[in-house]
Amino acid sequence: MNIKTMLASAAVCLPLFASAAPAGERHGIDPQNLDLNVKPADDFYDFACGGWMAGHPLTAEYSRFGTFDALRENNRLQLKELILNLASNPDAKVKGSNAQKVSDLYALGMDSVRLNREGAAPLRPQLDRIAAMTDDNFMETVAWMHNGIASVFFATGVGADSKNSDMNIMHIAEGGLGLGDRDYYLEDNDTNKAIMAAYEKYVKRLMELVGYDEAAQQRVWDNVIAVEKEMAKVKMTREQRRNPQLRYNIKSYADLQKEYPGIDWDVYFKTLGIARPDSANVSSTGYMEAISKILQELPLQARKDFMTFRAIDDATGLLSDDFAEASFELYDRVMSGKEEMEPRWKRAMAIPGSMLGEAVGELYVNKYFPAENKAYMVELVENLRTALGQHIDNLAWMSPETKAKAREKLAAFTVKIGYPDKWKDYSAIEIDPSKSYLDNVLQASIWYVQDNYAKLGKPVDKTEWHMTPQTVNAYYNPTTNEICFPAGILQAPYFDITADDALNYGGIGVVIGHEMTHGFDDQGRQFDKEGNLHDWWTAEDAASFNKLADALAAQFDQIEVSPGVHANGRFTLGENIADQGGLRVALTAYRNQQKAKGAKPAEIGGFSPLQRFYLSYAGLWAGNVRPEEILKRTKTDPHSLGRWRVNATLRNIEPFFEAFSIREGDKMFRPDNERVVIW
Repeated sequence: MNIKTMLASAAVCLPLFASAAPAGERHGIDPQNLDLNVKPADDFYDFACGGWMAGHPLTAEYSRFGTFDALRENNRLQLKELILNLASNPDAKVKGSNAQKVSDLYALGMDSVRLNREGAAPLRPQLDRIAAMTDDNFMETVAWMHNGIASVFFATGVGADSKNSDMNIMHIAEGGLGLGDRDYYLEDNDTNKAIMAAYEKYVKRLMELVGYDEAAQQRVWDNVIAVEKEMAKVKMTREQRRNPQLRYNIKSYADLQKEYPGIDWDVYFKTLGIARPDSANVSSTGYMEAISKILQELPLQARKDFMTFRAIDDATGLLSDDFAEASFELYDRVMSGKEEMEPRWKRAMAIPGSMLGEAVGELYVNKYFPAENKAYMVELVENLRTALGQHIDNLAWMSPETKAKAREKLAAFTVKIGYPDKWKDYSAIEIDPSKSYLDNVLQASIWYVQDNYAKLGKPVDKTEWHMTPQTVNAYYNPTTNEICFPAGILQAPYFDITADDALNYGGIGVVIGHEMTHGFDDQGRQFDKEGNLHDWWTAEDAASFNKLADALAAQFDQIEVSPGVHANGRFTLGENIADQGGLRVALTAYRNQQKAKGAKPAEIGGFSPLQRFYLSYAGLWAGNVRPEEILKRTKTDPHSLGRWRVNATLRNIEPFFEAFSIREGDKMFRPDNERVVIW
């Protein structure tokens, strides 16, 4: 974890889909979210989401605003109230308490007068150390930066061994680029030219803010862009990164020294305070070979300039307004189309929400996650597990041998709901208001890095959570074969205990099915029930799966997301498989549940249960998005855009056609011989 990573904010939920219902009845779809001027057979996304989109136009602060973002905004308001209330909590006066740390850290982020007075001064010790760097202590300086500041040139971290998932090993990975994606550096088009021009302006502006004259600013830019272009050329493509076999390359320590001589591994690990590992997984061998050569040839001044820029770039959100505004101009205005920066309180909220995430999460679940929600979810998950098992049994393309192993993997899923059984211990993190905002966050970042490295050679803690409880999201982790649903997402419109069952199964039920299906998507299927990267498929079944996956990727490749720009079906394949699987499995689970209850299909608000199920799903992805953000997400987001998570996915699902009487000739119809159904 580095300083910029700390700036990622958590998110949670807002009830949006509640419509009036008589007392004692569960509510259905809110008709105000629909656009009844659109026929569902023509464009289901606009029919299901058009009213919501019209009622939530983009404001200057957002490049995209959808139901997901509305949940996030409500979460911020909830968390803001919780944190502000800490100021009157006696625990906040106790130095070292979580209440004191959260309260003081938020206050530091809100103190604009102090931040603007200090300017670049808090960053000066870092810049001075880089400026004093010599060839002799270069690798020592790289390791120092990796210890919480920024992962320059390459990155390291400790995590599960993909082929021995019970044990933690060292991983060595590619370093990051200022613009994030390699294609910004390699593709020659008008959009990238505009972004690159803005990037040059940004680099020079940051250097101006720390006192560099115009000649020095130009030199830094020349060196930064030269280094990053070379890095971009050798980074794995986004499609290659989806292949876990390509990313698994165990090297002995002697191999590291021999194959990557441009890196003094002895000095590197010693500086980090790590015992020399016997071996490590190198996720991108071609990149590491190239970076080793680059480091041997790159002049000292170029290395200094690149490292200096990265230190400043990672700290912009923790310094004066000048730095924050420069960052906003490039990353938000130019690359995403935002017109206005978030208010300070939202930016300040992101730090304790990330850095002390479980401390904030404990406050959150105590107030916003009642016990009955967890009980309902436990039952729902088991219903989805049963339904996915039925789907596996009924697959025409899979052999009994592979089905049996798929069933074993499904049965072995670990399920995490709401919040962890034990809370993370932050006692070693000190928040001292007498020190700068940057210094406090840096010290916490160092703690996170060292906490991670301390796991080297130890068993994997499978009780650990990889999201905070207040997060609006969910995940599947292949090496622990677990699905996790934080409290944040277990609220309306995803989950509402007062809603009709069809809405809950079309909402959180699909999310559960989505995460379960990740265990069997193009990446997850390569891991066995123990979480090991191991081929448990027959060759024939693997070939059948790949044929179907290729066809689904081709469907999404045909989508034009912007004039002349197509979706990347291979990059988004795992999420598209999971969306489809989630929809199909959740519907089976819903029908099983209704049959067990002896429930008779009934309309609510003029919609049948099947219609409400699909409308609930579509409503999850309602949103408006700027053209710039569409282009950015198409390059960087493995999820399809919301419109296509609805329209493209549903066009493969027969019960959807039945629900809305969609027939041949309708725009939403797809002939049976062109449909792709995997799980």
